[in-house]
Parts: sequence; structure tokens; C-alpha cells
Amino acid sequence: MTYEPKLIIYDLDGILTDTAEFHFLAWQKLAEGLGLSFDRAFNEQLKGINRMDSLDRILALDSTIGAFSDEEKLKLATQKNDYYLTLIEEITPAHILPGMLAFLDANKKTDAKIALGSASKNAPAILEKLGLTGYFDYIVDAAKVKNGKPDPETFTAAADALGIDYRDCIGIEDASAGVEAVNRAGMFSVGVGDREHLSHADYLVAETSELEFEEVVRQFREKNAGL
Repeated sequence: MTYEPKLIIYDLDGILTDTAEFHFLAWQKLAEGLGLSFDRAFNEQLKGINRMDSLDRILALDSTIGAFSDEEKLKLATQKNDYYLTLIEEITPAHILPGMLAFLDANKKTDAKIALGSASKNAPAILEKLGLTGYFDYIVDAAKVKNGKPDPETFTAAADALGIDYRDCIGIEDASAGVEAVNRAGMFSVGVGDREHLSHADYLVAETSELEFEEVVRQFREKNAGL
């Protein structure tokens, strides 16, 4: 019997589009306003991490900065998001990453449902700007989960909402925390990026242009055939 996926869950940043630069610039502006040095190397640690956890990591860069109340942290996070929202105004369908429109089209022609699993509360707005909303059967963003990646809740929430067994799902991620979340959910993980950070993925490609729908499904079948 051929084993087919019933749900494919896509991350947003780094998979469908690359808003990482906008996040970096927004965090950098906030950090500089606090007198903190924030560079691209440190920004890599924030991939796949939700906004409040990212803020905590940034504030921990300088132990002399003092403690912030939860209310003050919320204001800072909101300020960062305001910077980010201004930057993403320029997003259009031209910002869809290479190969992903064809991948989504191939997915849409099958019986496999399509969901978004993103750490961003802005995910629905970004999907709209990309012109991709119509592809998705369900959207999980940070507002729908209590625990961010690497906790599996982002992925299990999508499967639960659509009534699909976790073993029948594929999660596509570009962040180490995201791949870990997919694995912890008991789903088939597809990583997009370098092996150093994503060696724990069930299947790995270097960039989105190398993602081919039939090959991903073939890899999924092979793994499930061995279970």
C-alpha cells in the first residue's frame, strides 16, 4: 500500500518568503534604542523563536541594563512589531521564494491539506500580501498557541484542527527550532538550509528552489514504509 501525506504544514519565514531581513532591521532598531549592540550573527539565534522569547534573549545581552516589568517588555515588543509592520508594507507576490509557488500548486492538486505553522502573529497579513491565502486550509500563528517552537504545539494544533493523525503530516521548516518542533510532533520533517543547523531533519535541501513536491512525498513514503 502506498502511504500518502494528508497534511503539509509550511513555515512562513524562510520557506514561503524571506522576512528575516525585516525582522533583523526591526530588532536592530529596537536594540540600538536601548543602547545594545545587535548583529546578524546574534539574529540567527532568533530564527523560529517567538517575539517575547526573542526580546528576552536580546535584553540578556547586557546584564547591566536592569530588569524590565512584563508591561515594559510588552511595550518594547509592540514597538518592534510596529517597526516591522512598516517594513513589510513593501511585500508583494514577487517576494515568494523560488520554487514555492510551483510546490504549493502541486500540493493543491493532491488530497493533502495545506496549513501554515508560523511563529508570527503577522502571518495572515503577510500571506495576504503574497497572494497565497487561498491555498491554505488552516493557519496557525502565534496568537493560536501557548507554546512556541521548538514545542510541537504549532504543528499539532494544525493537525488537530483538521482532524489529521500526526504521522500523516509533513512539516517544512528552515529553522532548527522548527525542525525540532516537527520531529517532536511525530511528523515527517523537511529542512531547508545548511546541514550544520538542520541535520535532524528527515529530509534536507539547501534552498527552496531544490524542493520538489514528488520527491518530498517519495521521502515521506519511504520513511513511513519502514515504520
